Amino acid sequence: MATNTISVDMLARMFLAGAQNIEAKKEYINELNVFPVPDGDTGTNMSLTIMSAAKEVTALGKLDMTSLAKAISSGSLRGARGNSGVILSQLLRGFTKAVREEKEITVEALAAACVRAKDTAYKAVMKPKEGTILTVARGIAEKAVEMALETDDLEVFLPALIEEGDAVLARTPEMLPVLKEAGVVDSGGQGLMEVIKGAYDAFLGKEVDYKAITPGAAGSSVTKISAEATADIKFGYCTEFIILTEKEFTEADESEFKAYLESIGDSIVCVADDDVVKIHVHTNDPGLAIQKALTFGQLSRMKIDNMREEHQEKLIRDSENLARQQKAEEEAKKQAQKNNEPRKPMGFIAVSIGEGLNAIFKELGADYIIEGGQTMNPSTEDMLTAIDQVNADTVFILPNNKNIVLAANQAKTLVEDKEIIVIPTKTVPQGITAIINFMPEADSKTNEEAMLEGISNVKSGQVTYAVRDTHIDDKEIHEGDIMGIGDAGIIAVGEDIEATTKEMLAELVDEDSELISLYYGEEVKEDDAWRFAGEIEKLYPDIDIDAQYGGQPIYYYVLAVE
Repeated sequence: MATNTISVDMLARMFLAGAQNIEAKKEYINELNVFPVPDGDTGTNMSLTIMSAAKEVTALGKLDMTSLAKAISSGSLRGARGNSGVILSQLLRGFTKAVREEKEITVEALAAACVRAKDTAYKAVMKPKEGTILTVARGIAEKAVEMALETDDLEVFLPALIEEGDAVLARTPEMLPVLKEAGVVDSGGQGLMEVIKGAYDAFLGKEVDYKAITPGAAGSSVTKISAEATADIKFGYCTEFIILTEKEFTEADESEFKAYLESIGDSIVCVADDDVVKIHVHTNDPGLAIQKALTFGQLSRMKIDNMREEHQEKLIRDSENLARQQKAEEEAKKQAQKNNEPRKPMGFIAVSIGEGLNAIFKELGADYIIEGGQTMNPSTEDMLTAIDQVNADTVFILPNNKNIVLAANQAKTLVEDKEIIVIPTKTVPQGITAIINFMPEADSKTNEEAMLEGISNVKSGQVTYAVRDTHIDDKEIHEGDIMGIGDAGIIAVGEDIEATTKEMLAELVDEDSELISLYYGEEVKEDDAWRFAGEIEKLYPDIDIDAQYGGQPIYYYVLAVE
């Protein structure tokens, strides 16, 4: 029997199921990242974005289409993180604008919503690229218009959209050479398809586990696990491996092995499939489980985690988070006092991470530091909070990361009582140069022009390690390699931090270069940094060298050539 409409209750279930699905698949989506850098990425950003909206949806009382649409749009807009999260929020914003006046959603209304979603997202991106999430959204919208002329049955309509979305996604490597070189499809497009497929599961009536969305439930990003709940860990090692069986693994073998595992631990999984057996057990002696498994065949993908150690690390992280929270509350009180003072003409917000870099921005006049950056992209809501705390008529925002510029611009559109100017700084060195070029006596427009001109003269570099094997920018990269990443891509790859940094500098320095600024990270010792700065000074005797403590995680060195 045909299904011709989607009720508000069904739409809410579909949305939450889509959110749950991308939350479950976020690490897989992260793995599609072209650059093999160790940071939060597309899957994480899209999941955090949609989870912000999911929390607003679950907080609704009696459902109606208008309130549901508002919760989805507002929640995703404010929770948007990274370029992919901002684009997803714009897709949801366009979609909900199209359906908010509907009592029930028909095929015709759904097609119009898909088109509105696509148009809204394209308008939000200054220079849309094909081969991205936008292309997948456009393909779905075009298919929706086509199918709306052929059927009014959602059971025919929805699978056709999913099939088309998958087909467009599969073609993204042909549209973006960098995807083809890395051998992956677009991660944002994959994330969008996971949302849609999760929603379709709910439409079909499949059982969906909403635990990641339910407030306070296990697996939720807001779950807090108390020390008392986990302090008494009976079996300390989480042990996983796969047995490549050398003979038939019978039901009797399975029963015997399970019984043995139960005698030495708990949380047991033993699943046999042809000549492969997947094992998971919590035990105090992983060696016993391994020895027994070896009687059935060879072992693969072995993984042993010390849960007690992980618990201690979690307690440390929790205490650090509490300390940061208390510090933030103190800063908020101080800021509230400042806000009672008369507004100043202009103020600054800078996105930064690392004790040293934070101090540099503050010394240069930044009024508010948003802790974030490459390892955790701040949300639009974080931007709005910062804007509210800066007591100025005009507020300049320095995103200092190309993946944060869109969120900053999105926050700008939501502020009415202040002039917001986003200086599109894509790296920390660009942000430092921008704020150095600020002239207190000039007006905001003159300052904007001066800062934009200043950052155009900065060449940036970052040195980190690869988290997986890949091939990109005509370079073969292996897990653990050191990478020198410039403004346009990976410049140098090697096995040594300092050698790779020098190789990258050789590409960045030219006859017009006057200054090299070197910011060393939390994993670099001060003595090593100063010795290395001396070596660079010998390599470039006619260029000024400025070395400072940045304290940034992930990146051994962040540098600028001007």
